[in-house]
Amino acid sequence: MRIGLFAGLTSPMATPDYIAALARGAEERGFCEIWVAEHVVLFDEHESAYPYDASGRFPLGGDAGLLDPFPALGMLAALTETIRIGTGICLVPQRNPVYTAKEVATVDWLSAGRLDFGVGVGWLAEEFAALDAPFEHRGTRTVEYLEVMKSLWCDEVSSYEGRFYSLPACRQNPKPVQKPHPPIYFGGESDAALRRVARMGHGWYGFGLAPDAAAERISALAELLESQGRARAQVDVVVSPYLRPTTSDDVARYQGAGVDQLVVLAAARDAEGVPAMLDGLVRDYLEPAKSL
Repeated sequence: MRIGLFAGLTSPMATPDYIAALARGAEERGFCEIWVAEHVVLFDEHESAYPYDASGRFPLGGDAGLLDPFPALGMLAALTETIRIGTGICLVPQRNPVYTAKEVATVDWLSAGRLDFGVGVGWLAEEFAALDAPFEHRGTRTVEYLEVMKSLWCDEVSSYEGRFYSLPACRQNPKPVQKPHPPIYFGGESDAALRRVARMGHGWYGFGLAPDAAAERISALAELLESQGRARAQVDVVVSPYLRPTTSDDVARYQGAGVDQLVVLAAARDAEGVPAMLDGLVRDYLEPAKSL
């Protein structure tokens, strides 16, 4: 089982020095991937229920802020050579798909084909409203926007006509290095999310899951894949416990549940604290995973 990192690149912590220490330190220590999240705005108060905490409250206050994922991934790519980088996850239905396709292709190009494109439908209705993006039908919109992106990544002359988006004949270059395009990982733990994985995903990005819950969702995913004529081995299963208490003893439990990559939270107070934080994650997760 591989061990990746969920990097909470929040201000004011995520300085250039912090990102450099994290990127180089993670690669030197043998972590397989760094994943970054997305929220363009946050709120002091929100009615939308955050799905990864029983309180329904997002763990960051409105005065916090996440770095935009694609410039952050570009910096991570420039500072490293081999470690993979990914969006965990990109909020596709609240974005313009043409610009998103360009950003994905650019990062894949500059990283020499190391990008994994994690996508999700979003949960924070207030954020959609701030962007003047419809919250309704966001699952269907996500799938359609991905079809727009695939045309831009794969076709010399791209076009698309759908329910939510029309793309006139045009050309977008450069194309991604990875062919036909960077792997698409669908986030979300609902049955609808798993159905999207089964139909068109290269991977599944489960979040906030304990080993038992991960095992149940992976079993459900395997059944959905079989119904689509696909094998479980064709999909990379990535799971992050996120803020759930996790110990080195849980590494074997996640592997037994069917997890291919376990993504652990990587956060330090400042750049000077990054090496010790990474060393702790090596001790608690990377070394136990190597012994399995």
